[in-house]
Order: sequence, then C-alpha cells, then structure tokens
Amino acid sequence: MSGGSDINRLEAVRLDLLSRVAADPIKRAADVLCATALLLFIAPLLLLAAVLIKLESSGPALFRQQRGGLNGRPFTIYKLRSMRCQENGDEIAHAQRADGRVTRIGALLRMSSIDELPQLFNVLRGDMSLVGPRPHALAHDHYYSARIAGYGRRFRARPGLTGLAQIQGYRGGVDGLDDMANRVAADNAYIDSWSLGSDLRIVLRTVPQLLIATNAY
Repeated sequence: MSGGSDINRLEAVRLDLLSRVAADPIKRAADVLCATALLLFIAPLLLLAAVLIKLESSGPALFRQQRGGLNGRPFTIYKLRSMRCQENGDEIAHAQRADGRVTRIGALLRMSSIDELPQLFNVLRGDMSLVGPRPHALAHDHYYSARIAGYGRRFRARPGLTGLAQIQGYRGGVDGLDDMANRVAADNAYIDSWSLGSDLRIVLRTVPQLLIATNAY
C-alpha cells in the first residue's frame, strides 16, 4: 500500500526531472492553441450557462476548488457550479446518482460535461492539459494515496480535461476503492506510454463517450 508520503515526495520533484508528458513543449503548445480557440468558440455557451445557473439558485456561477496538480501541488480548478453547496474542506463526498445537491441546470451541465469547460482557463494557466489524469479534490488525494498503491504516481502529469481512464469508462462517480484503483491504473498507464498520438486518440474517443456516458452525475 502507498502512504500519504507519496504526495510529499512528488512535491519535491525538480522541474528539470519532469516526465516526458509534463515536459514536452509540443504538447504544451497544442494545449495553449486549442484552449484559446475553444474558449473563443464557446464563450456564448458559457455566458448562457452562467445566466441559467444564477437564475435557478443563489451563489456564484463559477465554482472554485483546490485540487492536486502536477507533482502534487495544489491549484484552483474552475467549473460551472452545478450544486447548491460549495465543498473545499477535509471531507468531500463524490457526486452520486440522484444527488440532492445537484440543481436541475447542474444535472444537464454535468451530463454534457459543459460544467468542465471553464477548465480551459486552467489549461491556459498551465495548471492542466487537455489530456491527462482527472484532478481530484485534495481530501480525496490524501484519502486514496493512503489506500491505493501507485496513487501518487499519477501526479507525474498535468491533470487533464479528459484522459485514458475516462474513455475506458471510469468517468463520474466512484463506488469504492476498486473503481478508483482502476482509474489510477489507467492514469499511470497513460503516463508510462504517452505520445502525442495517444493524446489525439483520447480526444477523438472522448466526444462519443460524452454522448453515451451513463455514469456522469
């Protein structure tokens, strides 16, 4: 079993010792160009979603939360708010089917993954990549790093909007340690065998996954 020290060790990794997936300049350039183009294209959609969120429930349209990033360093992730409450503490519950915290607009945003689109700003900032392991809340990082071997190795890459785990069906809610262990195994397999071609294949397979996914809630 791996201990919580995985994260601490990864925080000490020097920038010149980054994995190929984190250090590749072409991947980073593609992230910036694609994120910029997508943000310009979807700006009206983000504005409409923000208005609908504000009309349905009180609170900010944009959700911010601390999550674990490259080398285990925390960063602030951006999402469209899909719940009635804000969670950023030591105990955070995964969203579940028929979760009472999710608003009606929020349910539509989550099913279509539109709520994730503000993370394109995280890509521009360098916190995230278009493809990589999905980032988890810090409380989840600490919990699972103490229970799943190799959990901390997924921090060798920048978190992604989509990843190998997601196209393999490990998207959405987590029912137990086995589900998370499968997700972590896919994340590490992606990093170990990364190539620009694998990123392209994952992006192309993500679109149909969004259309047929049944475990996003």
